[in-house]
Amino acid sequence: MAIPLAYVARNLWVRRLTAVLTAGGMALVVFVFTAVLMLDAGLKATLVATGSPDNVLFIRKGSETEVQSAIGRDDAALIETLPQIARGPAGEALASKEVVILNSLVKTDTGKRSNVPIRGVPSQGTRLRPQVRIVAGRMFRPGTSEIVVGSAVARQFAGVEIGQSLAFAQRAWIVVGRFDAGRTAFDSEIWGDAEQLQQAFRRQSFSSVIAQLSTHDAYDALRDALAAEPRLQVEVKRERQFYEDESRGMSIFINTLGIALSVIFSLGATIGAAITMYAAVSNRTPEIGTLRALGFGRGAILLAFLLESLLLALVGGVAGLAAASTLQRLTVSTTNIQSFSELAFSFQLEPRIVVESLLFSLAMGFVGGVLPAVKAARMNIVDALRAA
Repeated sequence: MAIPLAYVARNLWVRRLTAVLTAGGMALVVFVFTAVLMLDAGLKATLVATGSPDNVLFIRKGSETEVQSAIGRDDAALIETLPQIARGPAGEALASKEVVILNSLVKTDTGKRSNVPIRGVPSQGTRLRPQVRIVAGRMFRPGTSEIVVGSAVARQFAGVEIGQSLAFAQRAWIVVGRFDAGRTAFDSEIWGDAEQLQQAFRRQSFSSVIAQLSTHDAYDALRDALAAEPRLQVEVKRERQFYEDESRGMSIFINTLGIALSVIFSLGATIGAAITMYAAVSNRTPEIGTLRALGFGRGAILLAFLLESLLLALVGGVAGLAAASTLQRLTVSTTNIQSFSELAFSFQLEPRIVVESLLFSLAMGFVGGVLPAVKAARMNIVDALRAA
């Protein structure tokens, strides 16, 4: 015979002050745990969404980022001739030869400098990034010292308003527009004409070549073609895979630090739950004896106290999850340890995170409640009734 769930819930209500304090401790831990998972999900979503499933990215062999890479003009021209690259209406290769350079700007909130990627793109580059759209001003004109800034750069850095000029590479670059890239990594970049940036920074090579595949299934054939062409010392990745790889180092750091903090905090919350449940067992000793005398077995007593602890944890978990969900309105900015440049991204709550957070909370409740529940189940009926 099982003890009704209403009885379990009523006991928590009777001890509501203690229950609220214990659940509050668990809510704080779940908040931290959920926030870490949301931060990691937001980072991955921002970087992975940057790449298009139909695009590939070429960089020099051995390079991990575009900043480290160098592709000569002859190699870039040879890449454009590969049959796996899509062609436009006039037969032109749908490929963008780009240069990526880091330049430090002053952040408005701290007054300190941080690296911002400056991407030189030809007119073909915007065609391959349909998510990028001008929201203020206009696009830069090819062959000029004009630049456009991403929405995240516009929010976080000083001196990047439309009409302002930025001095770098011994030139004055006029900001003529602001673009939105759909909350992708491009929002944290400044764009200008590839040839002009190459000349200004005295670069003889490109950083990368982004191209559209002729068909979605042409990727394997493209890799085989590169392997068979000894003149091309480049490697190719799907654009999404490239940005996913860029997120890996930062993701490992966030998860390692966040999970470590969550585990440390969870020890305190679990101990708090155990103390609460031990106190409940001690205060309700006569009640436990009465339940046993009425015919409820040891298993029913154990299950009732364990359910009480799990219910307490569930309340705390839901509260912590609800508090963490409000973080979705925030945008954080940090240095990507892979590219050493500033990257802005948002917290993102996914169904997977909701399930994992609630399971984490229930695990704390189980660990904190199992020993008190065992103690209650093992009580002798006569001794428990004598305590009345």
